[in-house]
Amino acid sequence: MHHFFVAPSQVEEEENRIIIEGMDVNHIKNVLRMNVGEELLISDGSGNDYICQVSHMGQDIIEAEIIQKEHEGTELPIQIYLFQGLPKGDKMEWIIQKAVELGVYQIVPMATKRCIVKLDEKKGAAKRKRWQSIAESAAKQSRRGVIPQVQPVADFKQAVEMSKDFSCKWIPYENFKNMESAKEMLGQIQQGDKIAVYIGPEGGFEASEVDYAIEHCIIPVSLGRRILRTETAGLMLLSVLMFQSEINAK
Repeated sequence: MHHFFVAPSQVEEEENRIIIEGMDVNHIKNVLRMNVGEELLISDGSGNDYICQVSHMGQDIIEAEIIQKEHEGTELPIQIYLFQGLPKGDKMEWIIQKAVELGVYQIVPMATKRCIVKLDEKKGAAKRKRWQSIAESAAKQSRRGVIPQVQPVADFKQAVEMSKDFSCKWIPYENFKNMESAKEMLGQIQQGDKIAVYIGPEGGFEASEVDYAIEHCIIPVSLGRRILRTETAGLMLLSVLMFQSEINAK
């Protein structure tokens, strides 16, 4: 079943219909060649999913009749924010795609001291547009109820400030060997928690950055005995958080 996102204002529950506008109209009519009567899944971007049936195709809009509203949804009971140090090449695209599949709520690219990649305002804006497109495609593929937002590139201190009110904040660090803190914090995760995960670029964080994070109540954790690449570390922790939060919610 094809999956589309609309704004909440396009959902008219009293009329039992959803109005599809913009580029999706051309995609449905001329690319997918869908017909009246075919079913599709529509999400309003705020966690509500609807199984619908195409009821009318106009030149600029498509009307879909709501058949069923799905209440269970696919979103995690927690909100995970991934603060990712800018990696080389196209690794960021892969990280975003997989992070969205794993349930991340928001992604913040970070410019840290050991980042090789340097983005000025113009390049950063272009990259962000590309990254957001990847997040949207991944959200559709994995049947997410929301499209995670990719924020503008932040420096490390800005990124730390963004999570000051979060209930749980972790910074994996290869020089930290004790896994007990991670085990303890996993057991304390509750529904509705906002969780920040800070991942360094190739070469990791500098010690001064980790010290700064600790000063701001971000907890250093070990991800095990092996050194993980930047594109692996965040996804490993996201996987654990996804699994643990859904187990706790049962």
